[in-house]
Amino acid sequence: MRLIFFGPPGVGKGTQAQIVSRKLGIPHISTGDILRNEVKNKTPLGLKAKSYMDEGTLVPDEIIIEMMKNRLSESDCSVGFILDGFPRTLPQAQSLDRMLSELELSLDYAVNFEISEEEIVKRLTNRRVCSKCNSIFNLLIDQLEDNARCPRCGGELYQRSDDRSEVIRRRLEVYHEATRPVLDYYKEKKILLTVDANGSVKEVTNRLLSLLNSSTS
Repeated sequence: MRLIFFGPPGVGKGTQAQIVSRKLGIPHISTGDILRNEVKNKTPLGLKAKSYMDEGTLVPDEIIIEMMKNRLSESDCSVGFILDGFPRTLPQAQSLDRMLSELELSLDYAVNFEISEEEIVKRLTNRRVCSKCNSIFNLLIDQLEDNARCPRCGGELYQRSDDRSEVIRRRLEVYHEATRPVLDYYKEKKILLTVDANGSVKEVTNRLLSLLNSSTS
């Protein structure tokens, strides 16, 4: 199954992509993870992307498209995939269509996760990442102090620069301006599904799998 997961920052689509990836045995391709690795390794692509990511604005299409072309050409994508964070603009969506056509593949569904803006700000400002094992925690959900160490490996927990409140709100503005038209694009293709992202991870997963099963039956 070939899927795209949409939703504003902090909606939980990355977590759901990881779960569904394991259940369906298809790769989870996260633009954010790939970009952060490029930034961490200080590659030319990463250096170009870093300034945009720190400001909460979209990384230019040419950088994202170059990266995705390489990834979708890998052999594991022939059986299916979940795209998380791409496409975010209409030109990216159109480029994806061309890429898939060249690979003789087609999308099954674009899945949109919905939640309120205030809930997103609350989730993201309390998100912390382990500098050692890269595990992600939420201070409220995991009941951790702001200066706590990683419960898994003891590493230092830090707040990503794009998880500050002012950056989050700017990221949400960018999302609505640039990504919402992409949802309309897939709605016109009649492959857009919408999932309520409120509640626990398990509750959202159950809603998602139920929707996918009913749509393919």
